[in-house]
Amino acid sequence: MLPVLTRVEMALRLFMIQSAWNYELLLGNGIGFCVEPALRLLPGGKKGSAYREALARQSQYFNAHPYLAAVAVGSLARAELDRAEPARIERFRTALCGPLGSVGDRLVWAGWLPFCSLLALAAYGIGAGPVTVVVLFLGSYNAGHLALRAWGLGVGWRRGMRVASALANPVLREGPAHLARAAALVAGIALPLALGRAIGPGRTLLGGSVLVVALMGALAARLPTWLQGWRLALGVLAIWIIYSLAQFTVTTR
Repeated sequence: MLPVLTRVEMALRLFMIQSAWNYELLLGNGIGFCVEPALRLLPGGKKGSAYREALARQSQYFNAHPYLAAVAVGSLARAELDRAEPARIERFRTALCGPLGSVGDRLVWAGWLPFCSLLALAAYGIGAGPVTVVVLFLGSYNAGHLALRAWGLGVGWRRGMRVASALANPVLREGPAHLARAAALVAGIALPLALGRAIGPGRTLLGGSVLVVALMGALAARLPTWLQGWRLALGVLAIWIIYSLAQFTVTTR
C-alpha cells in the first residue's frame, strides 16, 4: 500500500514533470523526479543501493504525453517496489512510450483542448463577458487534465506492470472520436453566435465574414500537417481574447 503522503507528493510532482525536459532524455528526468518519493520505500531508503539504482533507471530516456505520463509514474513505482527484474522494468518502460504518447495526443491536443476552446467561444456568442469566458475555458480544460492525471497515477499503481489493459479504457479508446464529434457540434453553434456578437447588426458584413470563415476553413484543410487542431484552437482563442479585451477597453472609457 502506497502511503498517502507519498502518493500526494508524487501527484504534485506530476505538475512539474516537464520542468527538466531536454532533447536528449525528453521526459526521462521528469519521470525519475515523480517516481522518487516512492523509491524511498525501497530497502535501505535514500542511502541504499536499491534506491540509487532504481532512480538512475527511471531517469533515462522517456517520451509520452505529459498528462498520461502519470500512468507510467504509477506503474513504474509499483514495479520498482515489487522488486521486478531491472531488465524487465526497462523493457516495460520502453513499451509504455508509444501508447502513452499517441493516445494522449489524440485525446488531449486534438480532442479536449479544441472542444474546451469552442465551448468558451460559444459562451461568448451567447453573451458571456471576457472574464466568464476565460474562466470557463480554464475551468473545463483543467478539470479534464486533472482528472486524467489522477486516474493515470491511480490505475498505474494498482495495475503495475499489468497496466496495458487499462489503456483499453473506453475513454482513451473512443474518447477522441466522441470529442471530435462534440467539437464539430459546438463549432457549428459557437461560430455563428460569436460572429453575430462580434460584428453586430449588418447582414452584408455578416455575410462577408461567413464567407471569409468558409474560405479559411477550406484553406486550413490544405495547410501542412503541423497545423493541428490544438494549434488552430489556441490561435482562435488568442485572437478572440485580444479582440474582447480591446472591445472591453473601448466600451469602458
